[in-house]
Amino acid sequence: MTKSPPRNNLRALITGITGQDGSYLAELLLSKGYEVWGMVRRSSSFNTHRIDHIYQDPHEADVRLRLCYGDLNDASSINHILRTVEPNEIYNLGAQSHVKVSFEIPEYTTEVTGIGVIRLLEAMREEGIRAKFYQASSSEQFGKVCESPQSESTPFDPQSPYAVAKVMAFHATRNYRQSYDMFAVNGIMFNHESPRRGETFVTRKISRAAARIASGLQACLFLGNLAATRDWGFAGDYVKAMWLMLQQDKPQDYVIATGESHSVREFCELCFAEADLPLTWEGEGLNETGLGPDGRVLVRVDPRYFRPAEVDHLVGDASKARRELGWEPTVSFAELAKMMVAADMQLARGEL
Repeated sequence: MTKSPPRNNLRALITGITGQDGSYLAELLLSKGYEVWGMVRRSSSFNTHRIDHIYQDPHEADVRLRLCYGDLNDASSINHILRTVEPNEIYNLGAQSHVKVSFEIPEYTTEVTGIGVIRLLEAMREEGIRAKFYQASSSEQFGKVCESPQSESTPFDPQSPYAVAKVMAFHATRNYRQSYDMFAVNGIMFNHESPRRGETFVTRKISRAAARIASGLQACLFLGNLAATRDWGFAGDYVKAMWLMLQQDKPQDYVIATGESHSVREFCELCFAEADLPLTWEGEGLNETGLGPDGRVLVRVDPRYFRPAEVDHLVGDASKARRELGWEPTVSFAELAKMMVAADMQLARGEL
């Protein structure tokens, strides 16, 4: 890995750069003149489609986006990357981030999502890297909530291996901040979506299915708990908050959320209506089905998609971020559904 002097002395390292948040954050940092390095895992197939539009020819003279191989499971690769890159800012977005999957691979989830953060922080300490550090925390940490809305002072009660690992990472970040005077912050992000969301996550699963069913490419959508409510925002808005946290004089933790809570059923209804397939519902619980205008079953509840422990209701209080960071969400719940269905309709047309 060859390093050149960064423009304006701004150099950022992003783990998880090929994911939804990583791609939006890379765009934002490049627009602000940063040199951006992204840590990616070695794979037999490329998974860079979310950043291909901003990736440059590595042989060009002024390359400001570079990728390097590493893994949150491998301390030696992390140490090597930090020595080579010498970043000013580190954004840890890498994780095994699927809640349902975490029940099936809890040990791996803990290794990457929890212990991986300690490997990063310890590498910074050992290498003397005085970068500002951002840890992607999650609203899932609140679990079975004891108060609503949830703020920075709400106690955690994690209900999945993913959430348990995120709580570990949250406290590790605070511990290193307090013990070693590191600029290390947690952004407690409530659900944030976009057309770049992975297709196994519920919002993208819904928008993709609505587009494919409307195009005749799919017959039915299978979902789990339709009654679960979440605070959903736009990922492009949320990465701005990440950056703002690292521009402050003092490191602090922040909740990032819209302050509105909507059910999975509501998101489903918005997406299908956007695809000109308004739903009516029959049955309840495990027998619930969503019928399209012609009476076809378009949505069916499948118990296989229920989690062993459910989180029923999450809604965030981002008043601290609004007050201290000047951050505001710009995309509404309805606009988010419209945006995602429009993108997936275009993808569906390419499948015809």
